[in-house]
Amino acid sequence: MKELYVADVAAFKEQPRKVVAEGELEIGVFKLGEDYFAWENDCPHMGGPVCQGKLYKRVEEKLDADQKSQGFAWVQEDDHVVCPWHGFEFNLRTGRHPGDFPTSLKGYKTKVKDGKVYVLVG
Repeated sequence: MKELYVADVAAFKEQPRKVVAEGELEIGVFKLGEDYFAWENDCPHMGGPVCQGKLYKRVEEKLDADQKSQGFAWVQEDDHVVCPWHGFEFNLRTGRHPGDFPTSLKGYKTKVKDGKVYVLVG
């Protein structure tokens, strides 16, 4: 397994996302809290650069006991990325599409060593 250097841990304070390349392979690395998640920058829908899409919290509709809408709220612990080509979205912790669970991103393990973030490839 090869360790692909992504960035120093400090670099993620300014921007929680980095995209790195190893030959033809592009991988997006995201910092969520103290954890790092790495996904291939290839949307399973049509091959778009998913890791370069907009980041946002999942939106949830709040319903009362009668199932009437009480408005919408962000789900703080549920971070998503939206593919810029066609709007397919994926949970950044699981890589799964929220409405079609078999559709997911290809993931890679990450490693932090001596203040540097790596992705394990190969």
